[in-house]
Amino acid sequence: MKGPTAPKDPEKKRPYFYVMREKEIFGARQHDGRGIQYIYEDMGRLENSARVAGNITDDKILALLQDTAGFRKLVHSIGVSVTAEDTTQNVEFVFQMYGERDRLGGGTLLRCPLRTDGAEVRIALSEKQWREDDKEPGQMLFIFDKPELLATADVRFFLQDGYQAPEIDKEEEIDLSKAAYQQMIARSLMDMGDIGRVQKAMRKAKNGEPVTIAYIGGSITQGAGAAPINTECYAYKSYHSFVRVSEAGENVRFVKAGVGGTPSELGMIRFERDVLRDGREKPDIVVVEFGVNDDGDETKGNCYESLVRKILTLPERPAVVLLFSVFANDWNLQERLRVVGERYRLPMVSVMDAVTPQFRLKPGQGRVLSKNQFFYDMFHPTNVGHTIMADCLTYFFKQAVDREYAGEEGIIEKGLPEPVIGADFERVKLLDKKEIPSGAGVSCGSFCFSDVELQEVEMDEALACTPEFPYNWMYRRGEGGLDPFCLEIRCRALLLIFKDSGEVSAGKAEVFVDGEKKLTADPKINGWIHCNPVILLQEKETRRHVVKVQMAPGDEDKEFTILGFGYVE
Repeated sequence: MKGPTAPKDPEKKRPYFYVMREKEIFGARQHDGRGIQYIYEDMGRLENSARVAGNITDDKILALLQDTAGFRKLVHSIGVSVTAEDTTQNVEFVFQMYGERDRLGGGTLLRCPLRTDGAEVRIALSEKQWREDDKEPGQMLFIFDKPELLATADVRFFLQDGYQAPEIDKEEEIDLSKAAYQQMIARSLMDMGDIGRVQKAMRKAKNGEPVTIAYIGGSITQGAGAAPINTECYAYKSYHSFVRVSEAGENVRFVKAGVGGTPSELGMIRFERDVLRDGREKPDIVVVEFGVNDDGDETKGNCYESLVRKILTLPERPAVVLLFSVFANDWNLQERLRVVGERYRLPMVSVMDAVTPQFRLKPGQGRVLSKNQFFYDMFHPTNVGHTIMADCLTYFFKQAVDREYAGEEGIIEKGLPEPVIGADFERVKLLDKKEIPSGAGVSCGSFCFSDVELQEVEMDEALACTPEFPYNWMYRRGEGGLDPFCLEIRCRALLLIFKDSGEVSAGKAEVFVDGEKKLTADPKINGWIHCNPVILLQEKETRRHVVKVQMAPGDEDKEFTILGFGYVE
């Protein structure tokens, strides 16, 4: 006699697509002792994840991922799995919706507990209580009981009835020894430039003399997408390859100064503090990586060239290498910025030139790796992607060491040529509560507090984070009165740096220069904590100016933080 047949699981038949596929995650240590991996999915990131990891090309499906209503219409359930070497660890997965009125606190939280044994757990959307303030899919979090645990995660969306998903793109194992890989890396070398300064640094390194290689840029230089961020990032890996190629020992120092979401407009202001460490560091090579961060640069390259000239004219005469990373839409700003490298005959390395041609190939056509293997999200590389970026720089270092010593005979040794875009900010300096120049006057008014909820970044080899612009002026919910912040200074160019935030408590401030309103600074436009530089004035002659910052009408019960200023005398 035949017994009853076990029912089939109907969910296994549902079509699905990945939004995370074999992605490394790392539980960065939090103040409460837990470890958390944040993965942001707003600002088009979720649609890009569906394209890259899930092979989605249907515009109707991608459009549904833009807000919570569409997401619920499309997605039946979410499948999540986490795999680690220690399979007994506990992880909580959270998919957070952002709110309309309360961006970070008003949305629904989709939660499920996991073990690190690779078993998939599903979240049925129909079983959740949804909040009225839901606006859009915001971020995914993997919360580890034990911090600094490295694992691999998969997240896939099972679809509602009536929707279909394409086949999963086949991915082949990446072979770094193949000729196709080496050819891909070789394409990254845009221009060797005048390599005398680089060769001089490599000779010093080989001879056992102290050498410092520094990196300044945005979130990719900070290490975003790498797990762990401190040792898997391209900067750390290429630093080690520089040591190997130059046959150095422990005499090479590593300085990493990447700050997520910020352009060269901020990089030129923080260079002395974050790279030179106020005179303690004297770099021999500086890698500049702002090729995907400068789209919003108000000067369209003037700030970038100003930073390059600032570095080139240091007394130590460091080499500058321009590195152009790439976004998942095969885009960067190298065509705008390459003229700077050409003007000063600087080495230029393009990750875009290396990887994007082979992305167009299909498996079996000579493709080295897929976009899903290279990109963690639409902006940042995976561990593999960071390795490829490091290998692109390594290829340049190898070319430099193998060539006859050029000596310091390049164009920049004869005096810097005229700027090709502009250099109005070449001598820009930082002004904050700690660094107030002689002759400047500051009256903080009601901006008399210090903000400690700041953007934090991993510097150098550290996993611990360093707060950016801790010497700030904060207005806090009407405490201390309603008096404006006032700055009196002689300068010919001035930039304000203020804190962006997605918190409900954040408010707008009005900024006046010499009695004329210049702008209303809105910290909520970008929706997350980071540093926002804006130009207040840019003139040819130095003269006295008075800057006033006050809370915008109606926002007197909110908060606003002036992180600092950049000024050119």
